[in-house]
Amino acid sequence: MGRSVQARRDAPERSVGLQVTQATPNAGVPLNLEWVDEVRVNTSAVERRAATLVTRRTVKKDWQIAWLLKAITCMDLTTLSGDDTHERVRRLCAKARSPLTEEVKAHLKIGELPVQVAAVCVYHLFVATARRALEGTDIKVAAVSTGFPAGLNAFEERLAEVRSSVAAGAQEIDVVVTRAHVFGAEWQRLYEEVRAFKAACAGAHCKVILGTGDLATLRNVGRASLVAMMAGADFIKTSTGKESVNATLPVGLTMTRAIREYAERTGTTVGFKPAGGIRTAKQSLDWLTLMKEELGPVWLTPHLFRLGASSMLSDIERQLSFHGSGRYAAAYRQPLV
Repeated sequence: MGRSVQARRDAPERSVGLQVTQATPNAGVPLNLEWVDEVRVNTSAVERRAATLVTRRTVKKDWQIAWLLKAITCMDLTTLSGDDTHERVRRLCAKARSPLTEEVKAHLKIGELPVQVAAVCVYHLFVATARRALEGTDIKVAAVSTGFPAGLNAFEERLAEVRSSVAAGAQEIDVVVTRAHVFGAEWQRLYEEVRAFKAACAGAHCKVILGTGDLATLRNVGRASLVAMMAGADFIKTSTGKESVNATLPVGLTMTRAIREYAERTGTTVGFKPAGGIRTAKQSLDWLTLMKEELGPVWLTPHLFRLGASSMLSDIERQLSFHGSGRYAAAYRQPLV
């Protein structure tokens, strides 16, 4: 694990994408504690690699527009507020179906291009509402579950919540792990917990939220990532968006290196979702660059990469508007909901 998580001195800026041709379902593997114990992370090297990655790899003009459109198609459009309502969720779903205004599409001459987000992420209460609003599209409905965001509900209650969301029509479940298992290096308990969540998903995609802002060290992030994948996680996700520190590029680098090693050892591809604090078009390009450089173009699809964000869509739309018309649109011209 150490060779994959560390940013090595011999080739710190080299693209090392995997030779993978298609996504494969993650059935999980038996827990290998020796593999977990091998994890070593050179924090300074990871931070250096993350800092230089986004300065040496840039896209401009038409290529930038293509990447921003790609970012939209990999987005989980999210509303997870205490004041959510069914009407707000319906408006969010309408935006998910048509994330760009007809004016912007006309300026860019992409009127016939089918641009939609990958998924809409909501609380369990709104799953059925979202399913009805997205009927006839390929947009998935994701539900946060298992005592989101702290993940400290009774275990059986957390499992029941997963099953209820699946029964209501959720195609993806974002589950929260017990961070204490990571702090105590209780890897068997973490493995069994994620394994139970995966079974409760009953075919729905299981996206495991690690809460990386709470995990203290990059080594903890790397080890938790591996255990979650061994237990069958279809995606590993950085954050709930509610922690004081959410998605950062060093954390993303650590998690993508763990994904790469898991693919090399098992032949199985696992998706990655950074979430929390991603608000600008520039940040979406940074994350796309990380994915392409570390995992290769196969991961630049909604099947294996998601951006957990909502406010970012408004900034992307403003950038696209400027590229097409030469003017930045006022914020009220691109309301999110």
